[in-house]
Amino acid sequence: MKRTGPTNILVRKTAEDLKKTGKKENSNAWIKVAELLLKPTRQRVTVNLSKINRYAGEGEIVIVPGKVLGAGKLEKKVTIAALSFSKTALDKIKMAGGEALTLQEAARKYPKVSNARIII
Repeated sequence: MKRTGPTNILVRKTAEDLKKTGKKENSNAWIKVAELLLKPTRQRVTVNLSKINRYAGEGEIVIVPGKVLGAGKLEKKVTIAALSFSKTALDKIKMAGGEALTLQEAARKYPKVSNARIII
């Protein structure tokens, strides 16, 4: 059977926008995130806040090409860009003083990603 890619139109549109931004701004990070989004749903990333807290530095931009879940604590003020967030994750990010953005919002706000960390 031929692989067709994600059937969710929002995921396809997001990946397309990220590829365009990556090519326009010569940013390999956005192109890599777009490629990760085009993987099958079973292989898409889910990341807990505890993992983000462990690997991210204060004030960094964290890019998650999947969903952020609310397990664990977030003790650092970070900007997190992801495809989606759980409700508890959004609450904990706001309590820590961080910011939660969709991938498209992050690509518009930070077209040339310099101090970002992609967590997979």
